[in-house]
Amino acid sequence: MQGLIANSLFSILLTLTASFRAPFLALFTVCFLSLGASPALAENAEFDFFSDAPIAEEELVIVPPEKTAWEDIGAPIALVVFFFFSCFLINWFFPFKQTGMEFDLHNLPIAAQRGIGVAVILYGIALVFGAMEAHYQVHLHGDAPSYFQQMGEGKLIAFTHAHLFGFTTSFFIIGIPFSMHFSRLKVYQWIFPVGLIASLTDIISWWGMKYISGNFEYITWACGLIFSVCFMWMLIGLVRVLFFPKVKWFPDFINEDNQRRFKEEHPPE
Repeated sequence: MQGLIANSLFSILLTLTASFRAPFLALFTVCFLSLGASPALAENAEFDFFSDAPIAEEELVIVPPEKTAWEDIGAPIALVVFFFFSCFLINWFFPFKQTGMEFDLHNLPIAAQRGIGVAVILYGIALVFGAMEAHYQVHLHGDAPSYFQQMGEGKLIAFTHAHLFGFTTSFFIIGIPFSMHFSRLKVYQWIFPVGLIASLTDIISWWGMKYISGNFEYITWACGLIFSVCFMWMLIGLVRVLFFPKVKWFPDFINEDNQRRFKEEHPPE
């Protein structure tokens, strides 16, 4: 009985195999012919690795040459030297000295105080949006060098033009009243010019990232931090002086004390 059942099952298996053999063979044949007709395989079959025939220009893969040590290391260091040398020149041409001018923001006309106060707030908002734009572009392109390398030369020229005007104007409008109000503090007299020099160095580093080396990225982040701190320091100082005149910090007392000493040493004639 068991032998009969086994023979029956074997007969059924042979029948099924015979039934599906033809479709399987047909499918295999179609796949094989399709692969044989593939353009990529046809091209590979016709390509002779040992042939002396020239390769089409569009098929060439151009690998850029490696950066030299001067481009990767020397050029960024030269820009850092430019930053410190510019600070040295500023100090050499305009050394710190006490002057007879006495300036207080609270002595300005009310309209001037209101205008400076509103301008300070708007510049602070603009600085925040600028930081958001930088973060967005870096996140979109992966890093700062990739962002500037994909930027066209014309756009970079316009970008440089706009930022030179923007940085100069914003620092000038904010830096002048700040530096005049705290004219007796030697350290505070550095904030305005150092912020401007950092802005210029930052812009130069953009061109370095595009045409020389991605290592200029470290300079652009460092300079961005420097001019942001300088700008925010002046903004906070002006907001505190104009909007909260009764709130005084330690630098205010030093500035007033230096003013008093200057008057004692240089009495009016």
